[in-house]
Amino acid sequence: MPLIELRDVTKKYHRSTTALREITVNVDQGEFVYIVGPSGAGKSSFIKLLYREEKATKGTIKVGEFDLTKLRQKDVPFLRRSIGVVFQDYKLLPRKTVFENVAYAMEVIGEKPRNIKKRVPEVLDLVGLKHKMRSFPNQLSGGEQQRVAIARALVNNPKLLIADEPTGNLDPENSWEIMNLLERINLQGTTVLMATHNSQIVNTLRHRVIAIEGGRVVRDEEKGEYGYDD
Repeated sequence: MPLIELRDVTKKYHRSTTALREITVNVDQGEFVYIVGPSGAGKSSFIKLLYREEKATKGTIKVGEFDLTKLRQKDVPFLRRSIGVVFQDYKLLPRKTVFENVAYAMEVIGEKPRNIKKRVPEVLDLVGLKHKMRSFPNQLSGGEQQRVAIARALVNNPKLLIADEPTGNLDPENSWEIMNLLERINLQGTTVLMATHNSQIVNTLRHRVIAIEGGRVVRDEEKGEYGYDD
């Protein structure tokens, strides 16, 4: 059974702006999928629909056991517990330490302090930053900040990790470190959905490619190529 199911999904922002048109896509548990396409093609809208930052105008969306078209606002936090989201600009809390930033994702869902104390070091170890637990974001490099963001996204054991341009602000060396980390996470069974403009990454680490142009899926290929000029 697919982890993500979109059926005839259309997203309109205003009468004159249609971001997505009749999108039908399935993603199975354990897949690694790149979402590519030119700027303004609808990639961000596609991603935001999956964690209910935006609502579809038409069509049905299912993520795991959740039917997002029927999901009540008060149940959105339950959906988001099963999804980890990583952003291009990290979105770390500047006055909290690395440990506190990651712990915060567990605190907001009411996790017990003893479980937080055990789980946070485990996930920081996974991203190679256990030794930076007491550091603050401004004491970290961009690559390290992105790894903290990934740790925070993973700490509640999500089935799905959504990464929106996760290497967009990083130099090539840090970009490859982040990609190797996402590959490892995927090999452990987490589904990874990644929007990216990085052709070198897509063409080197081959996975399924879904290309969106003008709000429509124009290409869906196993082990596809990027297919655009940078």
